[in-house]
Amino acid sequence: MRPDWIVSTNDAKYQRVAGGDTYPCDAPCDTMDLIDATSFPQRVVATVDVRTTIVGPPQAVALSPDGQLAVVSAPNRYAAARDECVFENYLQVVDLSIESPRVVQRVPTSHHPQGVAFHPSGHLLLAATVGGTIESFAVEGQRLVRTSEMIVSSGRLSGVTFTADGTTAIVLLRDAQGAAVLEVEGSSVHLTNERISTGVAPYAVDVCGDGRWAVIGNVGLAGLPGFAGQLAGDADTVTLVDISRRPFRAVQHLSVPALPEGVAISPNGRWIAALTMDGSNLKPDNPGRRERGRIRLFELRDGQAHAAGDLPAGEAGQGIVFTADSQYILAQFNVEKMLAVYGFKDGAWGDTGHRIPTQGGPCSIRAMPGRRFSTTATEGPA
Repeated sequence: MRPDWIVSTNDAKYQRVAGGDTYPCDAPCDTMDLIDATSFPQRVVATVDVRTTIVGPPQAVALSPDGQLAVVSAPNRYAAARDECVFENYLQVVDLSIESPRVVQRVPTSHHPQGVAFHPSGHLLLAATVGGTIESFAVEGQRLVRTSEMIVSSGRLSGVTFTADGTTAIVLLRDAQGAAVLEVEGSSVHLTNERISTGVAPYAVDVCGDGRWAVIGNVGLAGLPGFAGQLAGDADTVTLVDISRRPFRAVQHLSVPALPEGVAISPNGRWIAALTMDGSNLKPDNPGRRERGRIRLFELRDGQAHAAGDLPAGEAGQGIVFTADSQYILAQFNVEKMLAVYGFKDGAWGDTGHRIPTQGGPCSIRAMPGRRFSTTATEGPA
């Protein structure tokens, strides 16, 4: 059986307390966990020290299609003397093929990198930056070689992903709004004039394995630069995109609770999951404050997404992924420092009760690209 690997990064230097930002003294290193999700219960098989941050889309880590390489983005460090986070410009390459996985390379970038994605063939990696650029890297063995840089926007970019056939990529224009479509020919990447309509501040993007659908999470006004107003847990949106033919087009905007930080579409193209903060990131005196976030689920049938479940989640949740068999969901509970596992059983989604502890607050999570699994994993309780 082909293994189903998932990687989760954890920001240990930061802790959200009652909606406020804190930086504990003597915090341990940030980490990346390699998770074996081939069967239930899913488990961590390796942990690597890295640098990462909760600031940015929860797709600042990527896993190669063969599971031999991981790339960690969004590095930062806390400067205690100045009481500020310093955002750095490099990618970290983690060699997972060795007995004790570790960072084997730091690759400079022109701007602070956010979302990263491997091509389904594994020969190419894209990094979206806060400087509005897409930076391309050739994958040569266990190393990256920077090959090109392309200006996509004058504002920040966020999530990026390849389509399942590898001929195109979608990158989110967090500040300029909408999504841009990139053409991929071998190792060359070109910006097209195609744009996809989204909600406000598109943040995370995912595609299914059958090549029909993409899903985009939009975090609303909270995701815009310099926003100085007060929000009280307003509803936000998730955009369903038909990518089965060109030009790609948004076909549905789904209302979800506030701040859908993480969105995912199942490899079999049947389910959409949005991990929303739903006010759990707000301070106690805010009327929109709630103790826990929500996972909103949709089922895709007859070319539309239909409501399929609403489950309690954690406080200020981050990323979310499906396992390769589309039977389980892993959701990052940032404040609780754990991953929660949800499962599909007896025709409905539910909380399995299984938790995977993390050393810091989990902040980014990705699965292997190009997954088209149809097998059924060993069933656990739901």
